[in-house]
This record gives sequence, C-alpha cells and structure tokens, in this order.
Amino acid sequence: MKTQTKIILASTSPRRKALLARLINNFEIMPSDYKEDMTLNLPPSELAKTLSHGKATGTAKKANGIIIGSDTFIALENEILGKPHTPEKAKEMLKKLSGKTHEIYTGITIINTETKQEIQNCEITKITFKKLNEKEIQDYIATGEPLDKAGAYALQGLAKKFITKIEGSRTSAIGLPLEKLKQELNKMGVKTK
Repeated sequence: MKTQTKIILASTSPRRKALLARLINNFEIMPSDYKEDMTLNLPPSELAKTLSHGKATGTAKKANGIIIGSDTFIALENEILGKPHTPEKAKEMLKKLSGKTHEIYTGITIINTETKQEIQNCEITKITFKKLNEKEIQDYIATGEPLDKAGAYALQGLAKKFITKIEGSRTSAIGLPLEKLKQELNKMGVKTK
C-alpha cells in the first residue's frame, strides 16, 4: 500500500497553520529560508505568486512531499503595503486605508517534489474600511497588533470593527485561500476534510 505523501506548510504563521488544519489533519511546518523582496517590479498578482513560489521552492530544496507556500500583502491603488514594524509607519498606513477599498493579494504555490507537479495561483479579496478617526488609529496601534501585519491590520483581529465590506475569500485575506487550496490538493490526490 502506498504511504500518504507528507504535506508541508512552508510558513510559521499561526494563522496559516490554523487555516490548513481545517483542511488536513496531519502536516508538518517547515519555514522557508527564502528572503522575500517586496520591491520587485511586478503587478501585484504576479508578485504574490512569485513570493509564494520562492517560499515553496525554498522548503522543497530541503524536504520531500507536497509543499505549500503562501504570501499575502495589501495593495491600495497599486501601492503595496507590507508590514509597518513601527507605530509611525502603522499610523501612516491606517490613514491611507481609512474610508477606502483595498485589495488583499494571496499567492499560493503547491509543489509535489515527487511528481515535480507545481500549481500557482493568486486570490484577490477586496476590503472596505470605514472612515477612521485619530483616536481609533492611536488606540489600535497601542495594542501592538498592527506592527507585524501586512497593511498594519489583522482582518481576524481587533481591526475587524473597521471593516464595512468583504468581497471574496475571507480565508485568503487571512493568509490561505482554503477553497482554492482544497481544489488544487484534491487534483494532486490529497484527501482533505
């Protein structure tokens, strides 16, 4: 009897781990040592796919199985918003997002190291923010949540009160497009929940 191919998530993100656990019971976590470059001159959907491919390939070099790499970022009017890391940068980003609709791009790459099969995809979710006042921005930054989140907020976190509309996949916006991932894994013969 053929043994089940190992599923490996090329990410240490607790959000991605929790999302993947909704689809698959047994998988391993093996972060990629790929260094993402947000300055590549590519359209956002191509950048998302390129970054997810880099992560998946980085892990595929050191492990065998079905590798899942993913990358998520926010774009507002073609400006890519990464992680702010500082309160000042978080404030600047949140002011830009206030009262506007932006896109969350999630690139996903699945590599089967045994069959050499590769699948790449990009999901786009549109998020609309209400108009934020200075106090709301300051109070949110004070929680520390926005500093390590792309676009300075977490959809599933405290910032959900800022969101007035979501168009597209909620799980993709959090970091892993489960609907698309399930389809692609099933095509590779992986049983999902």
